[in-house]
Amino acid sequence: AWAILTGPEGGFARGELDDLAELPFATLVGLGPRILRADTAVLAALACWQAIIGDGRERPPLRAPG
Repeated sequence: AWAILTGPEGGFARGELDDLAELPFATLVGLGPRILRADTAVLAALACWQAIIGDGRERPPLRAPG
């Protein structure tokens, strides 16, 4: 199973991050130094996820130009 957690617009509290880091199955990642609105952060995280994992479909064959 997978989960993406996004914090509130003020970010996760230090204690929340510490608690998550102690979980043996959790890998903490970030979206860089920028501060995003909560709704924008979700879309950015999902776009990154799909770019790395893929969308579960096979890619169509490449077509020759022309």
